[in-house]
Amino acid sequence: MAKNKAVFFDRDGVINVDLSYVYKKEDFRFYDDFFPCVTHFKKQGYKLVVVTNQSGIEKGYYTIKDFLSLSSYMQDYMQERLGFRFDRIYFCPLLHDTIRRKPASGMIIQAMNDLDLDLSKSCLVGDRLTDIMAAKNAGITKRYLLCRDKKHARSMELDESEYTLIRTLNEFLLVN
Repeated sequence: MAKNKAVFFDRDGVINVDLSYVYKKEDFRFYDDFFPCVTHFKKQGYKLVVVTNQSGIEKGYYTIKDFLSLSSYMQDYMQERLGFRFDRIYFCPLLHDTIRRKPASGMIIQAMNDLDLDLSKSCLVGDRLTDIMAAKNAGITKRYLLCRDKKHARSMELDESEYTLIRTLNEFLLVN
């Protein structure tokens, strides 16, 4: 049986504006370029997966219940607007989880097992080097570093052969 392919998305800074520890729907704003991007990949038969570190939970800024409530809001909003949802949302609430917390690959490996994924046919887009390293550690070869602003791009220090630099999710569509 053929395995599935997936696009892995980091959440804050990729799907939504990163306002630091976003956990309330009033503070959650999807990026406009997210909708055409996710629609394109859904039409191409990709599974849509979120992998997100959520250290604000362990730090006490919000609870797992708050995170799950916001995730439910995201799913409902996508269903209403686009007619589909993410296939899965994985999160790591712990600061020192060496298996799941990116740059470790635990969330990606769990998705691979849960959704019968072929990671060689999959890709990841993230806005931090920890996202890129998690994808690399899992064996994903198509890794995209999203740098929406030049200041952010200058702060990145990793061999550029490890990822493709993109400035918007529209650019991500052009290379896939």
